Amino acid sequence: MAITRRELITTIAMTGGTAAVAVTVGTDGLHADHEGVELPSAAVGLLYDATICIGCKACVAACAEANDSPPDTRLDSLHQAPNDLNDLTRNIIKLYKPKDGSPSSFVKRQCMHCLDPACAAGCPFQALYKDKESGIVYWAAERCIGCRYCTITCPYHIPRFQWQGYNPRVTKCELCNERLEKGLKPGCTSVCPTGAVIFGPRSVLLMEAKRRIKENPGRYYEDKVYGETDNGGTQSLYLARVPFDHLGLPELGPESVPAKTLRWQRRFYQYFALPAVLYAALVQVIRANLKGHEEEAHELAKKSGLRAQL
Repeated sequence: MAITRRELITTIAMTGGTAAVAVTVGTDGLHADHEGVELPSAAVGLLYDATICIGCKACVAACAEANDSPPDTRLDSLHQAPNDLNDLTRNIIKLYKPKDGSPSSFVKRQCMHCLDPACAAGCPFQALYKDKESGIVYWAAERCIGCRYCTITCPYHIPRFQWQGYNPRVTKCELCNERLEKGLKPGCTSVCPTGAVIFGPRSVLLMEAKRRIKENPGRYYEDKVYGETDNGGTQSLYLARVPFDHLGLPELGPESVPAKTLRWQRRFYQYFALPAVLYAALVQVIRANLKGHEEEAHELAKKSGLRAQL
């Protein structure tokens, strides 16, 4: 059951910080059980093949148009070509060019749409949440309080906070949801001249990725589909001829970040619970003793007053 902003603030006011911590941890934003992440029933995603990307950045322009993003005219964005994701850019093409002469590679960066997203797990009001059917990770403006926990918890450093403006927003790829509702593909996949990025059901994309690796054994691709199991699995999948960590895709292992974090968090609260209970009991004992002393002092004062009158 989700908790509203008003309910949390009311809880803080009534019961103090300890209760607030308990309530926050108990929201649906932090999953109760991370053992075995289930794939959404109609999970969709992207397959990006870095070996056939030519770095034309047509996908970047299409993404901006599809999301009605205003032109980025800041000094670090030459000709509307920013060097990284930012509060106006949901999708970017970057170039990995090693100094030792080994192969270079382009890489497309956007939200990974993790099966167990850390951004959603870290959001206290579920402003970031994973759709149960498509698996797309969405952002709900009406729930966001601007805490920016999502920008900290994401291991891929994807969500970006809009610092300027009266009502700041969090920017990230949502697979062009409005286009999907009209039966269209995401903007980036509709314009790629080489088909380096394609859209479809995750299961189909995964089979296609494995087919490409199998048809080019030990020569053209890294023998791995990044995102199949990394960080618990993602719905944005990658193929490349260079190590994925060189492209900014970290080696996180098969266990998701929320699963690792919450395992230790649960242990912390287990150990924290006993002192908290003992403290509460001690407070009650002290209050009872003080009340007893006050009653005795009152009775004594009463008797002293009677004797004085006599």
